[in-house]
Amino acid sequence: MSLIELRQIYKIYNEGMENEVRALNGVTLSVGRGEFVAIIGASGSGKSTLMNVLGCLDLPSRGSYSLNGKLASQMSDDELSRIRNVEIGFIFQGYNLIPALDALENVELPLIYQGIPAEKRSRIAKESLERVGLGGRLHDRPSQMSGGQQQRVAIARAISTNAPIIMADEPTGALDSKTGHQVLEILHQLH
Repeated sequence: MSLIELRQIYKIYNEGMENEVRALNGVTLSVGRGEFVAIIGASGSGKSTLMNVLGCLDLPSRGSYSLNGKLASQMSDDELSRIRNVEIGFIFQGYNLIPALDALENVELPLIYQGIPAEKRSRIAKESLERVGLGGRLHDRPSQMSGGQQQRVAIARAISTNAPIIMADEPTGALDSKTGHQVLEILHQLH
């Protein structure tokens, strides 16, 4: 059984109207456990929309999406929230770090929602930041970091939950080529 199974997924905005947009048009995809998959395409081709559907952040207009053998369309809001918190780690293009929190606190955030006690949460967050080479920047806020460092904090946050699925939306899009290669290398090492 595949971990992720999409069958004829459509995401249509303004369906039936003059300004209809088909962001996803019959996508079929199967991803097994342990696979490393990259989806590439031009700007506006539906990559972010696909990630939002895969990450249970948005539902498709038509088609079926099974995660771990269970249809996303049949899951309650609570089940979808649990999946987003426990089973999927997200690395967003814009990092989505909270400016008022330091690196350690940003990485601890999803662990708070999982109900992990403070001492264990801090240990996991420190280990995650060390894995991405930021063990010495635990108490720096995002404004004190370069784009590449902020992206590594976002990666540490995604891996801190030990989720079986990591989804990254253009994780190198806002970075220079050298830093982009470093971020991709981190993702390959984590895989």
